[in-house]
Amino acid sequence: MPAPADPYAPPLTRWGQTWRVGLAVLVSFAVWSQAVDAESVHRPWVFWADLALGLASFVLVVHRRRRPFATALLLACFGVLSASSAGPAALALVSFATRREVPRLIAVGVVSVASGLAFNLVVPHTSDESWWLNLLFAAIVTAALAVWGMYVGSRRELLWSLRDRADQAERQQELRVERARALERERIAREMHDVLAHRISLISMHAGALAYRTDLPPEQVHDTAALISSTSHEALVELREVLGVLRETEPTRPQPTLVDLPGLVAEATSSGMRVRLDDAVPDPAAVPDRIGRTVYRLVQEGLTNARKHAPGAPVSVDVGGEPGSWLRVVVRNGRNGLAGPTARTGAGLGLVGMRERVELAGGRLEVREDPGAFVLEAWLPWQK
Repeated sequence: MPAPADPYAPPLTRWGQTWRVGLAVLVSFAVWSQAVDAESVHRPWVFWADLALGLASFVLVVHRRRRPFATALLLACFGVLSASSAGPAALALVSFATRREVPRLIAVGVVSVASGLAFNLVVPHTSDESWWLNLLFAAIVTAALAVWGMYVGSRRELLWSLRDRADQAERQQELRVERARALERERIAREMHDVLAHRISLISMHAGALAYRTDLPPEQVHDTAALISSTSHEALVELREVLGVLRETEPTRPQPTLVDLPGLVAEATSSGMRVRLDDAVPDPAAVPDRIGRTVYRLVQEGLTNARKHAPGAPVSVDVGGEPGSWLRVVVRNGRNGLAGPTARTGAGLGLVGMRERVELAGGRLEVREDPGAFVLEAWLPWQK
Protein backbone atom coordinates (compact mmCIF):
# COMPACT_ATOMS: atom_id res chain seq x y z
CA MET A 1 0.00 0.00 0.00
CA PRO A 2 1.49 3.40 -0.94
CA ALA A 3 2.70 5.55 1.95
CA PRO A 4 0.92 8.84 2.64
CA ALA A 5 2.32 11.67 0.56
CA ASP A 6 4.84 13.90 2.29
CA PRO A 7 2.90 17.13 3.01
CA TYR A 8 6.09 19.20 3.07
CA ALA A 9 7.63 17.95 -0.19
CA PRO A 10 7.14 20.31 -3.14
CA PRO A 11 5.70 18.87 -6.35
CA LEU A 12 8.35 17.03 -8.36
CA THR A 13 8.72 18.70 -11.73
CA ARG A 14 10.13 17.09 -14.87
CA TRP A 15 13.35 19.10 -14.51
CA GLY A 16 13.63 18.12 -10.85
CA GLN A 17 13.28 14.46 -11.70
CA THR A 18 15.77 14.78 -14.59
CA TRP A 19 18.66 16.33 -12.66
CA ARG A 20 18.21 13.92 -9.76
CA VAL A 21 18.31 10.87 -12.04
CA GLY A 22 21.25 12.40 -13.93
CA LEU A 23 23.19 12.83 -10.70
CA ALA A 24 22.37 9.23 -9.75
CA VAL A 25 23.76 8.08 -13.13
CA LEU A 26 27.05 9.88 -12.44
CA VAL A 27 27.32 8.34 -8.96
CA SER A 28 26.54 4.85 -10.31
CA PHE A 29 29.11 5.20 -13.08
CA ALA A 30 31.79 6.38 -10.64
CA VAL A 31 31.20 3.44 -8.27
CA TRP A 32 30.69 0.78 -10.98
CA SER A 33 33.88 1.82 -12.82
CA GLN A 34 35.86 0.83 -9.73
CA ALA A 35 34.36 -2.70 -9.72
CA VAL A 36 33.88 -3.55 -13.38
CA ASP A 37 37.37 -5.03 -13.90
CA ALA A 38 37.14 -7.26 -10.80
CA GLU A 39 33.66 -8.42 -11.82
CA SER A 40 34.65 -9.32 -15.39
CA VAL A 41 37.78 -11.21 -14.24
CA HIS A 42 36.68 -12.96 -11.05
CA ARG A 43 32.85 -13.04 -11.23
CA PRO A 44 31.53 -12.73 -14.79
CA TRP A 45 28.02 -13.67 -13.71
CA VAL A 46 28.07 -10.80 -11.21
CA PHE A 47 28.93 -8.44 -14.06
CA TRP A 48 25.64 -9.20 -15.84
CA ALA A 49 23.67 -9.27 -12.57
CA ASP A 50 25.14 -5.89 -11.67
CA LEU A 51 23.97 -4.34 -14.94
CA ALA A 52 20.50 -5.90 -14.66
CA LEU A 53 19.99 -4.73 -11.08
CA GLY A 54 21.39 -1.31 -11.99
CA LEU A 55 18.81 -0.86 -14.75
CA ALA A 56 16.06 -2.09 -12.44
CA SER A 57 17.16 0.35 -9.73
CA PHE A 58 16.71 3.31 -12.07
CA VAL A 59 13.16 2.15 -12.77
CA LEU A 60 12.37 1.67 -9.08
CA VAL A 61 13.83 4.97 -7.89
CA VAL A 62 11.27 6.89 -9.94
CA HIS A 63 8.60 5.61 -7.49
CA ARG A 64 10.53 6.56 -4.35
CA ARG A 65 7.90 9.07 -3.20
CA ARG A 66 5.02 6.59 -3.46
CA ARG A 67 6.77 3.85 -1.46
CA PRO A 68 9.77 5.56 0.15
CA PHE A 69 10.72 2.95 2.77
CA ALA A 70 10.26 -0.11 0.54
CA THR A 71 12.17 1.52 -2.32
CA ALA A 72 15.08 2.62 -0.12
CA LEU A 73 15.33 -0.78 1.59
CA LEU A 74 15.13 -2.77 -1.66
CA LEU A 75 17.77 -0.63 -3.40
CA ALA A 76 20.02 -0.97 -0.35
CA CYS A 77 19.73 -4.76 -0.74
CA PHE A 78 20.69 -4.45 -4.42
CA GLY A 79 24.11 -3.31 -3.23
CA VAL A 80 25.07 -6.93 -2.43
CA LEU A 81 25.47 -7.70 -6.14
CA SER A 82 25.25 -4.31 -7.92
CA ALA A 83 27.64 -1.40 -7.80
CA SER A 84 25.73 0.33 -10.60
CA SER A 85 22.70 0.71 -8.29
CA ALA A 86 24.68 2.95 -5.91
CA GLY A 87 23.28 6.18 -7.40
CA PRO A 88 19.58 5.21 -7.19
CA ALA A 89 20.19 3.72 -3.72
CA ALA A 90 21.72 6.99 -2.52
CA LEU A 91 18.86 9.00 -4.04
CA ALA A 92 16.25 6.74 -2.43
CA LEU A 93 18.04 6.98 0.93
CA VAL A 94 18.12 10.80 0.85
CA SER A 95 14.48 10.91 -0.26
CA PHE A 96 13.38 8.62 2.56
CA ALA A 97 15.48 10.53 5.11
CA THR A 98 13.50 13.71 4.40
CA ARG A 99 10.60 12.10 6.25
CA ARG A 100 12.78 11.80 9.38
CA GLU A 101 11.42 8.42 10.46
CA VAL A 102 14.50 7.62 12.53
CA PRO A 103 13.92 3.93 13.43
CA ARG A 104 13.25 2.84 9.86
CA LEU A 105 15.97 5.16 8.58
CA ILE A 106 18.48 3.39 10.84
CA ALA A 107 17.30 0.05 9.44
CA VAL A 108 17.88 1.21 5.86
CA GLY A 109 21.30 2.59 6.80
CA VAL A 110 22.40 -0.67 8.44
CA VAL A 111 21.28 -2.68 5.39
CA SER A 112 23.12 -0.25 3.09
CA VAL A 113 26.40 -0.57 5.04
CA ALA A 114 26.05 -4.36 5.27
CA SER A 115 25.42 -4.61 1.51
CA GLY A 116 28.61 -2.69 0.79
CA LEU A 117 30.64 -5.10 2.92
CA ALA A 118 28.92 -8.10 1.33
CA PHE A 119 29.74 -6.80 -2.15
CA ASN A 120 33.46 -6.80 -1.27
CA LEU A 121 33.12 -10.45 -0.26
CA VAL A 122 31.18 -11.46 -3.37
CA VAL A 123 33.56 -9.64 -5.71
CA PRO A 124 37.11 -9.99 -4.29
CA HIS A 125 39.89 -7.51 -4.95
CA THR A 126 37.45 -4.62 -5.47
CA SER A 127 39.26 -2.78 -2.71
CA ASP A 128 42.73 -3.12 -1.27
CA GLU A 129 41.69 -1.60 2.03
CA SER A 130 40.96 -3.69 5.12
CA TRP A 131 37.37 -4.55 5.92
CA TRP A 132 37.12 -2.11 8.85
CA LEU A 133 38.21 0.81 6.67
CA ASN A 134 35.57 -0.20 4.14
CA LEU A 135 33.06 -0.38 6.99
CA LEU A 136 34.04 3.07 8.27
CA PHE A 137 33.87 4.59 4.79
CA ALA A 138 30.44 3.04 4.08
CA ALA A 139 29.12 4.18 7.47
CA ILE A 140 30.35 7.77 6.95
CA VAL A 141 28.84 8.00 3.46
CA THR A 142 25.53 6.49 4.59
CA ALA A 143 25.34 8.76 7.64
CA ALA A 144 26.14 11.83 5.50
CA LEU A 145 23.35 10.96 3.05
CA ALA A 146 20.89 10.40 5.90
CA VAL A 147 21.80 13.68 7.63
CA TRP A 148 21.53 15.56 4.34
CA GLY A 149 18.11 14.10 3.71
CA MET A 150 16.93 14.99 7.21
CA TYR A 151 18.21 18.54 6.72
CA VAL A 152 16.30 18.83 3.44
CA GLY A 153 13.16 17.52 5.13
CA SER A 154 13.54 19.99 8.00
CA ARG A 155 14.02 22.87 5.58
CA ARG A 156 10.97 21.78 3.60
CA GLU A 157 8.90 21.75 6.79
CA LEU A 158 10.19 25.20 7.73
CA LEU A 159 9.31 26.63 4.32
CA TRP A 160 5.91 24.96 4.44
CA SER A 161 5.32 26.40 7.92
CA LEU A 162 6.26 29.90 6.73
CA ARG A 163 3.98 29.62 3.71
CA ASP A 164 1.17 28.30 5.90
CA ARG A 165 1.61 31.19 8.31
CA ALA A 166 1.56 33.64 5.43
CA ASP A 167 -1.62 32.03 4.08
CA GLN A 168 -3.24 32.16 7.52
CA ALA A 169 -2.24 35.80 7.95
CA GLU A 170 -3.73 36.58 4.54
CA ARG A 171 -6.94 34.73 5.39
CA GLN A 172 -7.16 36.51 8.74
CA GLN A 173 -6.63 39.83 7.02
CA GLU A 174 -9.44 39.02 4.60
CA LEU A 175 -11.67 38.08 7.55
CA ARG A 176 -10.82 41.35 9.28
CA VAL A 177 -11.65 43.26 6.11
CA GLU A 178 -14.97 41.43 5.78
CA ARG A 179 -15.71 42.08 9.45
CA ALA A 180 -14.96 45.76 8.99
CA ARG A 181 -17.25 45.86 5.98
CA ALA A 182 -20.01 44.13 7.95
CA LEU A 183 -19.62 46.60 10.82
CA GLU A 184 -19.73 49.49 8.36
CA ARG A 185 -22.93 48.10 6.83
CA GLU A 186 -24.45 47.82 10.29
CA ARG A 187 -23.44 51.41 11.03
CA ILE A 188 -24.98 52.58 7.77
CA ALA A 189 -28.16 50.66 8.56
CA ARG A 190 -28.41 52.45 11.91
CA GLU A 191 -27.78 55.77 10.19
CA MET A 192 -30.58 55.03 7.71
CA HIS A 193 -32.97 54.19 10.54
CA ASP A 194 -32.09 57.28 12.56
CA VAL A 195 -32.33 59.65 9.61
CA LEU A 196 -35.39 58.27 7.86
CA ALA A 197 -37.40 57.49 10.98
CA HIS A 198 -37.14 61.11 12.05
CA ARG A 199 -38.15 62.52 8.68
CA ILE A 200 -40.88 59.98 7.95
CA SER A 201 -42.44 60.46 11.39
CA LEU A 202 -42.76 64.18 10.60
CA ILE A 203 -44.37 63.37 7.26
CA SER A 204 -46.73 60.86 8.86
CA MET A 205 -47.78 63.27 11.59
CA HIS A 206 -48.61 66.14 9.24
CA ALA A 207 -50.27 63.86 6.68
CA GLY A 208 -52.37 62.35 9.46
CA ALA A 209 -53.37 65.81 10.63
CA LEU A 210 -54.56 66.66 7.13
CA ALA A 211 -56.58 63.46 7.00
CA TYR A 212 -58.25 63.97 10.41
CA ARG A 213 -58.66 67.76 10.40
CA THR A 214 -61.11 68.62 7.65
CA ASP A 215 -61.80 72.08 9.15
CA LEU A 216 -58.36 73.54 8.47
CA PRO A 217 -58.25 76.78 6.45
CA PRO A 218 -56.70 76.61 2.96
CA GLU A 219 -53.64 78.57 4.03
CA GLN A 220 -52.80 76.05 6.79
CA VAL A 221 -53.44 73.14 4.43
CA HIS A 222 -51.06 74.72 1.93
CA ASP A 223 -48.38 75.30 4.58
CA THR A 224 -48.71 71.74 5.85
CA ALA A 225 -48.51 70.27 2.36
CA ALA A 226 -45.42 72.41 1.65
CA LEU A 227 -43.84 71.18 4.89
CA ILE A 228 -44.58 67.56 3.90
CA SER A 229 -43.02 68.18 0.49
CA SER A 230 -39.86 69.77 1.89
CA THR A 231 -39.48 67.08 4.56
CA SER A 232 -39.89 64.36 1.92
CA HIS A 233 -37.23 66.02 -0.21
CA GLU A 234 -34.85 66.22 2.76
CA ALA A 235 -35.49 62.53 3.54
CA LEU A 236 -34.62 61.59 -0.04
CA VAL A 237 -31.46 63.72 0.04
CA GLU A 238 -30.29 62.15 3.29
CA LEU A 239 -31.12 58.66 2.01
CA ARG A 240 -29.10 59.36 -1.12
CA GLU A 241 -26.15 60.47 1.01
CA VAL A 242 -26.26 57.33 3.15
CA LEU A 243 -26.52 55.08 0.11
CA GLY A 244 -23.59 56.96 -1.38
CA VAL A 245 -21.43 55.45 1.35
CA LEU A 246 -22.45 52.00 0.16
CA ARG A 247 -21.26 52.97 -3.31
CA GLU A 248 -17.90 54.10 -1.84
CA THR A 249 -18.58 57.77 -2.55
CA GLU A 250 -18.13 60.65 -0.17
CA PRO A 251 -21.24 62.15 1.46
CA THR A 252 -22.23 65.53 0.08
CA ARG A 253 -22.69 67.04 3.56
CA PRO A 254 -20.81 66.56 6.84
CA GLN A 255 -22.38 64.29 9.44
CA PRO A 256 -24.18 66.08 12.29
CA THR A 257 -22.45 66.74 15.62
CA LEU A 258 -23.40 68.35 18.92
CA VAL A 259 -23.22 71.80 17.29
CA ASP A 260 -26.21 70.83 15.12
CA LEU A 261 -28.39 69.82 18.08
CA PRO A 262 -30.18 73.21 18.41
CA GLY A 263 -31.14 72.98 14.73
CA LEU A 264 -32.67 69.54 15.30
CA VAL A 265 -34.71 70.85 18.23
CA ALA A 266 -35.80 73.91 16.24
CA GLU A 267 -36.94 71.66 13.40
CA ALA A 268 -39.00 69.55 15.81
CA THR A 269 -40.49 72.69 17.38
CA SER A 270 -41.44 74.08 13.99
CA SER A 271 -43.35 70.87 13.26
CA GLY A 272 -45.58 71.40 16.29
CA MET A 273 -43.72 69.56 19.05
CA ARG A 274 -43.10 71.15 22.44
CA VAL A 275 -39.38 70.66 23.02
CA ARG A 276 -37.16 72.32 25.62
CA LEU A 277 -33.38 72.15 25.21
CA ASP A 278 -31.02 72.71 28.12
CA ASP A 279 -27.49 72.56 26.72
CA ALA A 280 -25.00 73.03 29.58
CA VAL A 281 -21.94 72.21 27.48
CA PRO A 282 -19.82 75.38 27.40
CA ASP A 283 -18.22 74.65 24.00
CA PRO A 284 -20.15 72.10 21.88
CA ALA A 285 -17.50 72.34 19.14
CA ALA A 286 -14.92 70.91 21.56
CA VAL A 287 -16.84 67.64 21.87
CA PRO A 288 -15.33 64.90 19.63
CA ASP A 289 -17.32 64.41 16.44
CA ARG A 290 -18.03 60.75 17.17
CA ILE A 291 -19.47 61.53 20.62
CA GLY A 292 -21.36 64.55 19.35
CA ARG A 293 -22.86 62.54 16.50
CA THR A 294 -23.96 59.85 18.97
CA VAL A 295 -25.68 62.49 21.13
CA TYR A 296 -27.35 63.96 18.04
CA ARG A 297 -28.69 60.56 16.94
CA LEU A 298 -29.84 59.73 20.48
CA VAL A 299 -31.84 62.95 20.73
CA GLN A 300 -33.19 62.40 17.21
CA GLU A 301 -34.36 58.91 18.16
CA GLY A 302 -35.94 60.25 21.37
CA LEU A 303 -37.86 62.93 19.46
CA THR A 304 -39.00 60.38 16.89
CA ASN A 305 -40.28 58.03 19.59
CA ALA A 306 -42.06 60.89 21.38
CA ARG A 307 -43.71 61.98 18.14
CA LYS A 308 -44.85 58.42 17.38
CA HIS A 309 -45.98 57.21 20.79
CA ALA A 310 -46.85 60.37 22.73
CA PRO A 311 -47.96 63.06 20.24
CA GLY A 312 -48.49 66.41 21.85
CA ALA A 313 -46.56 65.54 25.02
CA PRO A 314 -43.79 67.93 26.10
CA VAL A 315 -40.21 66.80 25.57
CA SER A 316 -37.14 67.96 27.48
CA VAL A 317 -33.55 67.48 26.33
CA ASP A 318 -30.74 68.01 28.85
CA VAL A 319 -27.07 67.83 27.84
CA GLY A 320 -24.14 68.47 30.16
CA GLY A 321 -20.61 67.42 30.99
CA GLU A 322 -16.98 68.46 30.90
CA PRO A 323 -13.78 67.23 29.22
CA GLY A 324 -12.03 64.36 30.93
CA SER A 325 -15.29 63.14 32.43
CA TRP A 326 -18.66 62.03 31.08
CA LEU A 327 -21.08 63.70 28.70
CA ARG A 328 -24.61 63.11 29.97
CA VAL A 329 -27.70 63.42 27.81
CA VAL A 330 -31.30 62.93 28.98
CA VAL A 331 -34.37 62.89 26.72
CA ARG A 332 -37.65 62.89 28.67
CA ASN A 333 -41.13 62.95 27.20
CA GLY A 334 -44.50 62.81 28.90
CA ARG A 335 -46.99 59.97 28.55
CA ASN A 336 -50.26 61.79 27.92
CA GLY A 337 -52.05 58.76 26.51
CA LEU A 338 -53.14 60.59 23.36
CA ALA A 339 -53.73 58.45 20.32
CA GLY A 340 -53.21 59.82 16.89
CA PRO A 341 -52.58 58.79 13.34
CA THR A 342 -48.89 58.36 14.06
CA ALA A 343 -49.28 56.34 17.23
CA ARG A 344 -48.01 52.94 16.16
CA THR A 345 -46.42 50.06 17.96
CA GLY A 346 -42.77 50.11 16.90
CA ALA A 347 -40.48 47.15 16.61
CA GLY A 348 -38.04 48.60 19.12
CA LEU A 349 -35.18 48.43 16.62
CA GLY A 350 -34.37 52.10 17.10
CA LEU A 351 -33.57 51.65 20.78
CA VAL A 352 -31.59 48.50 20.02
CA GLY A 353 -29.54 50.41 17.47
CA MET A 354 -29.03 53.33 19.86
CA ARG A 355 -27.83 50.99 22.61
CA GLU A 356 -25.30 49.47 20.20
CA ARG A 357 -24.19 52.92 19.07
CA VAL A 358 -23.68 54.14 22.64
CA GLU A 359 -21.81 50.97 23.66
CA LEU A 360 -19.53 51.24 20.61
CA ALA A 361 -18.67 54.75 21.75
CA GLY A 362 -17.70 53.37 25.16
CA GLY A 363 -20.77 54.66 26.96
CA ARG A 364 -23.87 53.37 28.67
CA LEU A 365 -27.56 53.82 27.82
CA GLU A 366 -30.45 53.52 30.25
CA VAL A 367 -34.08 53.33 29.13
CA ARG A 368 -36.68 53.62 31.88
CA GLU A 369 -40.23 54.66 32.61
CA ASP A 370 -40.63 57.23 35.36
CA PRO A 371 -44.09 58.18 36.69
CA GLY A 372 -45.77 59.85 33.77
CA ALA A 373 -42.67 59.99 31.62
CA PHE A 374 -40.46 57.91 29.32
CA VAL A 375 -36.73 58.59 29.76
CA LEU A 376 -33.62 57.95 27.65
CA GLU A 377 -30.42 58.64 29.59
CA ALA A 378 -26.90 58.07 28.29
CA TRP A 379 -23.37 58.62 29.56
CA LEU A 380 -20.60 58.99 26.98
CA PRO A 381 -16.85 59.36 27.66
CA TRP A 382 -15.50 62.81 26.84
CA GLN A 383 -11.76 62.55 26.43
CA LYS A 384 -9.63 65.64 26.69
